Amino acid sequence: VQLQASGGGLVQAGDSLRLSCVASELTFNLYSMGWFRQAPGNEREFVGAIPWSAGNPFYADFVKGRFTISRDKAKNTMYLQMNALAPEDTATYYCAAPRSNVYGPSPSWYDYWGQGTQVTVSS
Repeated sequence: VQLQASGGGLVQAGDSLRLSCVASELTFNLYSMGWFRQAPGNEREFVGAIPWSAGNPFYADFVKGRFTISRDKAKNTMYLQMNALAPEDTATYYCAAPRSNVYGPSPSWYDYWGQGTQVTVSS
């Protein structure tokens, strides 16, 4: 499975962005997908994840209701809607998917990674 993330950009504090992650192959055998982010000098940080077939997403605490993850199975696409962006949200955002039936915040559980899309939030 190849993942392609897009939608990043330069925005001002308080703005919104929607990131997309397209899976290159049929996703019928996907268990879940997740979003992570990494700022320079920091470790990769879990943002949220969603089970692919059915169920609700869950999020890292810092999201605080600002971000929403959704999926469109017909388009093999996962989205990350980010509202009320702040400068501390500046990072490269990655989408990822595991081979096995796991669903959680550890990057080591994920086997497939997109190339990342840069989000920069100015104050």
